[in-house]
Amino acid sequence: MNKFKQIIKNTIMLSISASLLALLSACSTTPPSSRENICHIFEEKRDWFDAASDMRDTWGVPLHVPMAMMYQESSFRHDALPPRDYIFFGMIPWGRVSSAYGYAQAKTMTWEDYKRETGNSFADRDDFDDAIDFMGWFISKSQQINGVSKWDARAQYLNYHEGWGGYQRKTYRKKQWLISVADKVDERSLRYAAQLRGCEEDLSKGWFLRLFT
Repeated sequence: MNKFKQIIKNTIMLSISASLLALLSACSTTPPSSRENICHIFEEKRDWFDAASDMRDTWGVPLHVPMAMMYQESSFRHDALPPRDYIFFGMIPWGRVSSAYGYAQAKTMTWEDYKRETGNSFADRDDFDDAIDFMGWFISKSQQINGVSKWDARAQYLNYHEGWGGYQRKTYRKKQWLISVADKVDERSLRYAAQLRGCEEDLSKGWFLRLFT
């Protein structure tokens, strides 16, 4: 009996250790190794699923829409930057083409608006929790301002790229490349949604239940 108890104890300790290692890995700033499948992303980055779920609870935004947009914006790199601008016949680098930065490629002025409106004054653009909450806030405001569904990844991405005023003026109509990108975001969003239906129940389990599944 004592031997059996020791085996059970060792099994639980090994499971706890594995969970802690997975948590530490998820907290790292490296992009997920498999970005084409949202289940793989959240299985590798368990804290990302928790943050995305909190975003959904706060803003009523489905997880797959901002995740598809974030893939397009930064490929889930915490320190993503826009390309450099060049002067003198494209030979000398001169700053960046915009102030966008981080997971969500949020511009400085819009990020400041988010912090002021939400009271999240210590938010960082290179923090996934803050970045996904920012995107939930932006998507929610796009619905309020322009009547765009929170589930419409294509129109949401056009709002995100052009801004609410630009979307109202339909500036995207002169940018066929942007429309093509928005279509890709929409396609990825639908794939993510289908994938998530097959794994969300398991992802939603607490850490203790996951030890025995």
